[in-house]
Amino acid sequence: MSIETSLQTSATPLGRDDLARLVARDIQPGSFVNLGIGQPTLVSNYLKPEQNITLHTENGMLGMGPEATGDQIDGDLINAGKIPVTELPGASYFHHADSFAIMRGGHLDICVLGAFQVSATGDLANWHTGAPDAIPAVGGAMDLATGAKDVFVMMTLLTREGASKLVEACSYPLTGIGCVTRVYTDKAVFLTGPDGVRVRETFGCTFEELRGLVPVPLEPAP
Repeated sequence: MSIETSLQTSATPLGRDDLARLVARDIQPGSFVNLGIGQPTLVSNYLKPEQNITLHTENGMLGMGPEATGDQIDGDLINAGKIPVTELPGASYFHHADSFAIMRGGHLDICVLGAFQVSATGDLANWHTGAPDAIPAVGGAMDLATGAKDVFVMMTLLTREGASKLVEACSYPLTGIGCVTRVYTDKAVFLTGPDGVRVRETFGCTFEELRGLVPVPLEPAP
């Protein structure tokens, strides 16, 4: 079986909800997890009760459930991205400082973040493009990137201009160094680290086509 055939698991690139479903499936049962603002918040909608995942949000909550809809919406119950959420049995609330102590103290198993760029060695840039008119928005990303045991990134592989967001070295200001372990994109799942980038699976493209899109050496994951 060829590499292209064995790695390609979808005939088309993944949409946002498909990607969120994939990330949710990959989170180990019993994990404590923070979902960053943007695309990562969708993951909460696809976690299964039997996974026993405890979601943390940096504005001060443990035990967050899926996004709230309709009559579930309570204007006082939101995540860090100001999206209305639900609460699960046993949910708790605490001061913002305590929430950051959880993040900084190594108590989170996984955080899922968006990104502008990820380097081949797992450096993360997700708070500022460096443009003179851009508004910096670091939030708690630096605390999460350095405090969580694993950092998963969700993003489109390419910019609107067609440039790869997975790069040899980040050109944007860094959020964290060597912190990203997995990158989930619409075209592939990448495993990053000191030994380079490995491709776990592809969506809507072959491994060789992916090599033509990404300016870093790629190898299939074992």
